[in-house]
Amino acid sequence: MLETALREDALTTTPGGFELRIGLPWIRSMPLSSVVGIEVEVEGIRVAPGELSVVLGGRRVPPDSLQGESGWWFVQDRLVLAGRRELGRGSHGVAVDFRLLVPYLQARPGSPLILPFHLGARLELDRPPVPSVSLDVA
Repeated sequence: MLETALREDALTTTPGGFELRIGLPWIRSMPLSSVVGIEVEVEGIRVAPGELSVVLGGRRVPPDSLQGESGWWFVQDRLVLAGRRELGRGSHGVAVDFRLLVPYLQARPGSPLILPFHLGARLELDRPPVPSVSLDVA
């Protein structure tokens, strides 16, 4: 699951920044409200919270507002993280950390299982897309 969470085509340039598409490293689709604590680093430097957003269709929302979203992150799809930091050409070390609250599994009575995830890879900026059935989470 972790091997496919950051594909080789995950990092792309946008006007004024970048987008990073991550796959769900879990066995089942999850509600967006179960994703908390998203942090992104590029070359070891954290993207400031005010410079990071999640792209949901035509909307950009702060990562900490996902708990109020009613949509789903389907297991085959990519969650798009947008950063307002311009990246130079070439490869970049990227890392994403977040927690996934699994509502149907309990860690203890009355408390959902919380799984921490760390995704890291060295990615080439603007690689040609990998053929896939994945869509961006909307």
